Amino acid sequence: MSILVTGGTGYIGSHTVIELLEYGKDVIIVDDLCNSKIGVLNAIEQITQKRAKFYEINYLEKEELRKIFEENNIEMVINLAGFKAVGESVEKPLMYYRNNVVGAITLLEVMQEFGVKKFIFSSSATVYGNPDKFPITEEFEIGHTTNPYGTSKLMVENILKDLYSSDNSWDICILRYFNPVGAHESGLIGENPNGIPNNLMPYIVKVASGELEVLNVYGNDYNTKDGTGVRDYIHVVDLAKAHIKAMEKLEKEKSGLYSYNLGTGIGYTVLDIIKNFEKVNDVKINYRITERRPGDIAICYTSPDKAFRELGWKAEKGITEMCRDSWSYIMKRKNIKKLLNERGY
Repeated sequence: MSILVTGGTGYIGSHTVIELLEYGKDVIIVDDLCNSKIGVLNAIEQITQKRAKFYEINYLEKEELRKIFEENNIEMVINLAGFKAVGESVEKPLMYYRNNVVGAITLLEVMQEFGVKKFIFSSSATVYGNPDKFPITEEFEIGHTTNPYGTSKLMVENILKDLYSSDNSWDICILRYFNPVGAHESGLIGENPNGIPNNLMPYIVKVASGELEVLNVYGNDYNTKDGTGVRDYIHVVDLAKAHIKAMEKLEKEKSGLYSYNLGTGIGYTVLDIIKNFEKVNDVKINYRITERRPGDIAICYTSPDKAFRELGWKAEKGITEMCRDSWSYIMKRKNIKKLLNERGY
């Protein structure tokens, strides 16, 4: 029996695949490589000494998905194939709704056709919109989202609720991520987007490494201690391990619909992250204050208590590891690239 991971060569997907392989699971990856690179598969194998089965397809392609289910004995699906940039979603809402919503529907239809009804969905804190109190718990109302990315995740959550209401033999776990950062301690995989990153930590890293000249800090007039936005940053390895806990829960349960917030419970401002990164890695970050970014909110951090109570999961890595591992990953990549250049590759 195998676990299918859509978006399995992406940032969160690749770390999750590592945890699954090290757990002893057979893993099948579906990814079209639009936001990742094929070399991630070699890095995963180098870390785990195991090879995941890989299909290069877009999960919107229903016939190709059917072939995968026909060729493999799949017991569970983890959907990590969603586009994730808030700012980009404001500029390209139709692209986000098609990929995140239509893609999820396509995947669920094929799962239903083949009788595979255990599903872990990669959702987001953005489904809570802009709440007026903190920390955010799972009892908060979802809705009133502030950007198309968040709305696309909200739509899929509502679809999953309707699906479960119509057929309670489904076993569904919704994981609402806060702000994943960091990289695998090996330095072999991490977050390295092309161009100017949409997320803070890879943006900081690219400025620190000299790839980009200056970090834009979007707004310093929020109602926070230093005027910059507050977020709950979580190490990507901790986040990946939460998928293992969710998998274990679904393996034990015959059916159910569950949702969990995944964060540390600590809110850091943008300037907090910059200062910690500088201190941990002994580098200087050149930054400037610019206008607020459309779709952003002032504060967002969670209480992870429910995940601890019901899944036995909690974040173990702090801000030091987040900053250190993010920097180690990019420096290792630079050193490898330099070595290859010296050898004429």
